[in-house]
Amino acid sequence: MGGVRSAFEGRRVCVTGGAGFIGGHLVDALLALGASVRVIDDLSNSTLEHLSELIELEPKRVRFFHGSILEPRAMREAVEGAAIVFHLAAMGSVPRSIEDPARAWDVNATGTLRVLEAARAAKCERVVYSASSSAYGDNERLPLRESDPPRPVSPYAATKLAGEHLCRAWSESYAISTMSLRYFNVFGPRQPADSAYAAVVAAFIRRVASGAAPVIFGDGEQSRDFTFVSNAVAANLLAAASKREPRGEVVNIGTGDRVTLNALAARVIEHFGARDLTPEHQPVRAGDVRHSQADLSRARELLDYRPITTFADGLTETIDWFDLASSRAGDNA
Repeated sequence: MGGVRSAFEGRRVCVTGGAGFIGGHLVDALLALGASVRVIDDLSNSTLEHLSELIELEPKRVRFFHGSILEPRAMREAVEGAAIVFHLAAMGSVPRSIEDPARAWDVNATGTLRVLEAARAAKCERVVYSASSSAYGDNERLPLRESDPPRPVSPYAATKLAGEHLCRAWSESYAISTMSLRYFNVFGPRQPADSAYAAVVAAFIRRVASGAAPVIFGDGEQSRDFTFVSNAVAANLLAAASKREPRGEVVNIGTGDRVTLNALAARVIEHFGARDLTPEHQPVRAGDVRHSQADLSRARELLDYRPITTFADGLTETIDWFDLASSRAGDNA
């Protein structure tokens, strides 16, 4: 990571979905590295709370565009003068995609096309696309390798996979450098926990902290490669700074380990000393996969990527953040 600063200092970049969970952490890192950041977000899955603080601190280096990636004019304005585009904007929920597959396609597939076209027109050097490990589907051979055939089992997975193909096609057809990062279950501070579509780590913490039992869909023996958000941010920076000129390569971003949902629930319950709580099991949700674990060989080879935060340390940091956020909310009540 030592040589990354020179790739960003004094340069302009664009982050789609930059008001969201991962996007907000990426914006933090980019500002720390000296970049000027243009953020486009329609705020359908996020708020301006964190970004507003950054704008107050760095009004000359952070500019916000309230708009959709589906709006060509908004995208043109957001990418103007940007050397790199980090494309994180998405409809990011398997259950939501099952309820509204057309909207998932519009945002995740057509939206990616619009981002690529805006980047091409603006002569951006590179697009780093936030892909998803859901593309693998229920592949029983672990760890999952990028060479494994994709088997999407939800509209969300299919739309994110389509985005990968678009990135590769644009690199081959238009000579714009692209890379797709397949995230494995990213979690961390500031992840939304207050909706029916909340990611499992945030949902477990919120329920247990409030004295309620965590809800597990299925028997709880399904496992995930839980990846702390700092790892996803580091991967984005490495992909953008790489001198290899990627041309649509797909790269796993995870920790290389996996944890069952039962074990995750036990850790959260233990942290809060809520040993009287027993997880509530509900039927398996459509589109959920049984196991997920990343092979990181390609990430090491192409990006020199290695996880910088373990699952255990990341979980502790996330719980501490939720504790602090809850206490602040109580003080302001």
